[in-house]
Amino acid sequence: MSAYEEEALGKAYDARLMRRLLTYLWPYRRTVAVALVAIIGHSALQLAQPYLTKLAIDSYIATGDLAGLNQIALVFLFVLLGAFILEYVRTYTLQMTGQRIMFDLRMQVYGHLQKLDVRFFDRNPVGRLMTRVTTDVDVLNELFASGVVAIFGDVFMLIGIMAVLLSMDWRLALVAFSVLPLIVMVTQWFRRHVRETYRTVRIWIARINAYLQEHITGMVTVQVFQREKRSFDAFDGINRTHRDANVASIFFYAVFYPAIELVGALAASLIIWFGGGWVLDESLTLGVLVAFLLYAQRFFRPISDMSEKFNILQSAMASSERIFALLDTPVEVSSPTKPTPRPAPARGRLEFDGVWFAYVDDNYVLRDVSFVVEPGQRIGIVGATGAGKTTIISLLMRFYDVSRGRILVDGIDIRELGLSDLRGLSSLVLQDAHLFAGSIAANVRLGDQTITDADVRAAIASVHAKPFIDQLPAGLASPVAERGATLSVGQKQLVTFARALAYEPRVLVLDEATSSVDTETEVLIQDALRVLMTGRTTIAIAHRLSTIQDMDRILVLHKGQLRETGTHQELLARRGIYYKLYQLQYQEQEIAAAG
Repeated sequence: MSAYEEEALGKAYDARLMRRLLTYLWPYRRTVAVALVAIIGHSALQLAQPYLTKLAIDSYIATGDLAGLNQIALVFLFVLLGAFILEYVRTYTLQMTGQRIMFDLRMQVYGHLQKLDVRFFDRNPVGRLMTRVTTDVDVLNELFASGVVAIFGDVFMLIGIMAVLLSMDWRLALVAFSVLPLIVMVTQWFRRHVRETYRTVRIWIARINAYLQEHITGMVTVQVFQREKRSFDAFDGINRTHRDANVASIFFYAVFYPAIELVGALAASLIIWFGGGWVLDESLTLGVLVAFLLYAQRFFRPISDMSEKFNILQSAMASSERIFALLDTPVEVSSPTKPTPRPAPARGRLEFDGVWFAYVDDNYVLRDVSFVVEPGQRIGIVGATGAGKTTIISLLMRFYDVSRGRILVDGIDIRELGLSDLRGLSSLVLQDAHLFAGSIAANVRLGDQTITDADVRAAIASVHAKPFIDQLPAGLASPVAERGATLSVGQKQLVTFARALAYEPRVLVLDEATSSVDTETEVLIQDALRVLMTGRTTIAIAHRLSTIQDMDRILVLHKGQLRETGTHQELLARRGIYYKLYQLQYQEQEIAAAG
């Protein structure tokens, strides 16, 4: 599914989706009940106002009863005050309920996203997932705050007005109702056309968001290759089309509301024409005629409101379908129902036993890989791009489950361990260092309050990050921008090393962790690692073979298979794949030095 296809609309109303949406109202049923009572009470008071006007004209003005007129005026004042109070209660309770439901739904969606496996994020763009948590949830808030409950007030008002009109004078009521076919025609025309324009607007706003996200993120590339004008012109085209789609939707709104007013005016004209004649021949009172005119004004307002709520409902159906599709996505990698307890203390023995793995179908990137890492042993993994090095790390951390075979930690299949127990054994440092907005200390600690300030300082010192941090204005409290934009690549990598070490892992996993740093920084890190790897099981994936030459054992992967294993000197003596990789890098280094 493309980023744009998802904007296509389904049914304007789906009973299955609505039933599921209503379950989010259930925890707030008492608040909703209060709102519903306020809505019905407000509608009843709205119905009372024209009737009080009728009584004032027919019973008191016509007879010259000033005292009675004063009483009616006082009652009318209390009705207006009561309507104000009930409208406040309705608005406050519904808006509060909408905000609470939006909070609950966002937490549920984000909680589910945290449980989903890495494979899911490989298939779904971040922008799409952001839309689920933000825009789609906002749309549902509008449904709960202004639509699903408030529509009862419109229905009650319409039914109430029709009942009152029929009770006062059935002949004039039929005259007023004679314009209903026109109302139905105008409303159907509006719904049909605004649905199409709504779809178009949604598609083009999605394209604007996608375009902005891509080009703002890649602004450096845009500027380096002088694509500013092309980028601007392309955005101008998308933005112009979105504007035109909005203008088209404005046209239908601009026609619909005056058309409803026109039909209302026609109804009033018919009421005055027929009702006025009946008043003259004294078969109808003047108060009834005035009341009919006032009721007619109120009759067409709920129809306009219900047409607007149709758009809210349609948008909510589309958003809820996408949100529920996300919530219904199964969690493929999860902790077992009854996890096997992790041995204490953990030894850190790792074993790959006949492991096969494919990201897609039967396109295996690992084929029958078997090896053992004894506690405290240091293992390096090398191989050409695509050999399966990073996949081994991903399977060990159980970001994915193996297709065949098994992975054991201290003799226990990792699928039998709780995810927190498994991942709590290891610290992982990736090639692409990821820092969060906050302070340097917060990025080392990552919310774990058991890691003291002293622990943070010790970890920082161990990876030789203390000199550059001491030069910052606030030291460890210095702010870090989003994705660590205020730090250099090498500085970010040093902070992630400190983060990994602060957790005192039993297993240290390094995925080309020094490939992004300069030679001087790499020397500092290698010096720290020699001390830190002592007594810890270590797996290090390396692109530069110089970084893993002193490992206890080196595994050589080629096209998903474990082809060679041994120490640096043993592998060179075999003159196999490792020897060729070493020679190739040695030549590259000579060429670079000569240049």
